Amino acid sequence: MIKDLIKRTRSYRRFHQNHRIEIDTLKELVDGARLSAAAANLQPLKYILSNEREKNGKIFQNIAWAGYLKDWPGPTEGERPSAYIIVLGDRRITKSFGCDHGIASQSIMLAAVEKGLGGCMIGAINRERLRKDLDIPEHFEILLVLALGKPKEKVVLEEVGQDGNIKYWRDREGVHHVPKRKLDDIIVG
Repeated sequence: MIKDLIKRTRSYRRFHQNHRIEIDTLKELVDGARLSAAAANLQPLKYILSNEREKNGKIFQNIAWAGYLKDWPGPTEGERPSAYIIVLGDRRITKSFGCDHGIASQSIMLAAVEKGLGGCMIGAINRERLRKDLDIPEHFEILLVLALGKPKEKVVLEEVGQDGNIKYWRDREGVHHVPKRKLDDIIVG
């Protein structure tokens, strides 16, 4: 059922780095994004795929992880993603990408979870340095980086407490807790 798949599609931040994701698997994930809705059917999104150690390292050094976890700098060696998909907007097609990259990225993440993988959509990117490190042409806007791998952590959903705090957190066992608002709290009419 789709709701179960959505519940399992969490932002994973620690992975079994040695679990290789083949380039054909990355292409299959992007093919699902290709088939997703796009404003005016312009289809302006392009993708950079990476499953190579050196290229992954260049991407990793240009992204920030888990803003709410102030004492955690990100996954250590051995727990880093084994693959990335960089979502680009082609400015030669349109100057505005609306929510196309969100729709496409969610399609990729759902398909990844269905394959026993997981990932994290990252918008905290040093875009200019990433552009330089990967020699990304100027006509591409860097929209998101999708970190992918076989999850090495447990992520649980829980209800937002009485204090209203929505910040995710980790317990002593490393379980990642994600508070979610109640359905009745988000429906306004």
